[in-house]
Amino acid sequence: MSSSVKDVMSTHVIAVRQNASYKDMAAMLHEQRVSAFPVLDDHNKVIGVVSESDLLAKAALEGTVSGMLQSMMSQREHARASAVTAAELMTTPPVTIGPDESVTQAARLMYSRRLKRLPVTNDDGVLIGIVTRTDVLSVYSRPDSDIQHEIIQDLIVGTFRCDPARFTVTVTDGVVTIEGAPETDLAGREIIDAARHVEGVVAVRDRLSHPQDTPGPEIPG
Repeated sequence: MSSSVKDVMSTHVIAVRQNASYKDMAAMLHEQRVSAFPVLDDHNKVIGVVSESDLLAKAALEGTVSGMLQSMMSQREHARASAVTAAELMTTPPVTIGPDESVTQAARLMYSRRLKRLPVTNDDGVLIGIVTRTDVLSVYSRPDSDIQHEIIQDLIVGTFRCDPARFTVTVTDGVVTIEGAPETDLAGREIIDAARHVEGVVAVRDRLSHPQDTPGPEIPG
């Protein structure tokens, strides 16, 4: 069974209120060794995120840009340069994820949005945890023996109702090799495809001997 976000997230979250000052946030980044803060309203709902990049942008832009360059700055950059609180500096709307979403979905969000972490919120938008890239990648620490057992027992036997004696499944460092002779070509393809989605699998090598199509009856010339 695939892990969900709640299985890998941390419930210890360093967050800030919307009125947190720039100075306090800069100090917290250094002290807490984090790269971003969820920003909370008075009801603990996530309303934005302040990252180290946001803080750095203000430090780089404020008071150091010539008049000509100022006219070329975007509205967002102007706002960053004059921001003094989390509410003014944060990126909004925040990208969040629910605790019951899959770890795969969290990985897709992080990759597509180029994020290092995602606040985890309940149905009301209240912060309940944080999931990082390291948390997402932790599924690849799953023992090879567990992966092998799931492919044989849950997929080959449980899902596809095939004779496990027809297959040899080996797993080394998350790389799965499946050998044998499936009863049908379709069954073989489906087993290989399903194995790729087993948690902790890095790659699947198809070494199956796929059955040939049964020839039709010979018609005399």
